[in-house]
Amino acid sequence: MRPSTLRDLADELGVDVPPIRGFGNFAAFSGMYVAACHVLTEPDALARLVHEVVEDAAADGAVWVEPAIYLPHHNERIGPPETTLEIVLAAAHDAAAKFGVGVGIVVAADRTVDPSDALEQAHLAAGYAGRGVVGFGLANDETDWPPEPFAEAFVVAREAGLLRVPHAGELAGPASVVGALDALGANRIQHGVRAIEDADLVRRLADSAVCLDVCPTSNVMLSVVPSIEAHPLPALLAAGVHCSLNADDPLLFGPNLLDEYEIVRARMGLDDATLAGIARDSLDASGAPALLQARAHAAVDAWHAAPA
Repeated sequence: MRPSTLRDLADELGVDVPPIRGFGNFAAFSGMYVAACHVLTEPDALARLVHEVVEDAAADGAVWVEPAIYLPHHNERIGPPETTLEIVLAAAHDAAAKFGVGVGIVVAADRTVDPSDALEQAHLAAGYAGRGVVGFGLANDETDWPPEPFAEAFVVAREAGLLRVPHAGELAGPASVVGALDALGANRIQHGVRAIEDADLVRRLADSAVCLDVCPTSNVMLSVVPSIEAHPLPALLAAGVHCSLNADDPLLFGPNLLDEYEIVRARMGLDDATLAGIARDSLDASGAPALLQARAHAAVDAWHAAPA
């Protein structure tokens, strides 16, 4: 969500703008995220949010946008999960056509809620496989909620042909990544950067097609790592681990997608070849159609081959 949109929606409701940014732990972030959800009280507001997410990503050069949503967040204001998902998918379809990019939605479960809810979300996501939903995720605080109890939901997602993209290896250590791989059959790991703490796990990831969706600024602001310069992304890449680069939540953390690319170039010293490799990995690990992936690969190759 853009800060300006948060202000607009809060003004329409006559409420104070929820405080954003400036926090250093996940609990504070989570509270502010939920507060931002509370201004989405009408279908038009939710559709506006989806439209702007796609517009901003396209402006940064993305050709495929794959946002995630935990649908029950919106039960009280928008309606039941299927209603919310229909609004999101319709808005995503319209925005994709307007801005000339592809969009796929990830339906997420909340690991702090009973696993039966995750199973419900998985069945809902499976019903929309091939109709705009491309993946199934598992979000929220990993610390006391390991992945294993959610295995049944991820079986449903796998059988529907959805990507399995759980959070792991952010607030919890390497064991959460192992659990996401073994119990959930993860194709991608959201974050996953604490895998660097286990050399055997790094080798396992490097020998696989699993991609880590890395969010450097978020990792610093939530105290997962002490600084951009200390971030393990260069070490993971050097070890051969597939990684994509992501903005996590620009409303709460600041940078958009292009900003993150510029940050890792300037402050981690990643060169053009490495950035092109990250872009290719992000395409290969996505739910984008094969033709879009092929065209995007060609564009990345052309960018890398162009004279400076």
